[in-house]
Amino acid sequence: MDERAWLAQQFEGNRPRLRGVAYRMLGSLSEADDAVQEAWLRLDRTDAAEIESLPAWLTTVVSRVCLNQLRTRQRRREESFDANPVERGDPSVDVEEEAQLADSVGLALLVVLDSLGPAERIAFVLHDMFAVPFEEIAPLLDRTPAAVRQLASRARRRVKGGDRPADVSRGRRVVEAYLAAARSGDFEALLHLLDPDVVLHADAAVSGTPAPVVLRGVRSVGKGALLAADRARATTLALVNGSPALVMAPRGHLQVVLSFTCNGDAITGIDVIADPDRLRTLEISLLGE
Repeated sequence: MDERAWLAQQFEGNRPRLRGVAYRMLGSLSEADDAVQEAWLRLDRTDAAEIESLPAWLTTVVSRVCLNQLRTRQRRREESFDANPVERGDPSVDVEEEAQLADSVGLALLVVLDSLGPAERIAFVLHDMFAVPFEEIAPLLDRTPAAVRQLASRARRRVKGGDRPADVSRGRRVVEAYLAAARSGDFEALLHLLDPDVVLHADAAVSGTPAPVVLRGVRSVGKGALLAADRARATTLALVNGSPALVMAPRGHLQVVLSFTCNGDAITGIDVIADPDRLRTLEISLLGE
């Protein structure tokens, strides 16, 4: 077997892991595949004799490509008034495969990762999810190992969240039941969960109307929930500002947050947030088990 054929064989053996690294960093299957392909192109132009460890070299190259992409994405967001625009995606990508991959990683985790800065995200994904030593991550980020450790620690706190109030479990049960009823189109179940005087506030960015939308009463709010049932596939539970909430995140990019106010097991208020400025102020973390 010649050297090129051997390299191709080794690369294909590493492809699933590299794809997993890139997907967790970028949250997009098409972008992840592009990053992996770029690693192959660079490998093809490199003298294999200069590579001490091929898996480590490939991981570094993919991480550099992802870091550049994350920095470019961040600049575009800062320059745009439209945070997290809906992405159409690459038509060559299998939508069902990407949905399954998002499910396997965890949609809520992708949302939290998407809220991290590029350096934090790289440090957390490589160290906490793929056990890459800080000493190997440091040159990639042009930081010291100690600084990379701090980046990963800060990201870890963001992912896991801080101290949680004692009533999280009850709130979680109510929000889970609301999501299940909306997904299944169970109007009676929704009516049972909603307080008779429930009020839903949706900011203007939700519907694109000049003014916020307000719905009052169980039937109006319940019907509104059913109208959004088609987006339930991209909706999951997360902890938002310390309370259980729902996040709509197509392909892992945050679009809408539903924040709930409850009185016991009854939902008394729902705040639907899509305004980019408001979304940026929210602290989102994993809800956990």
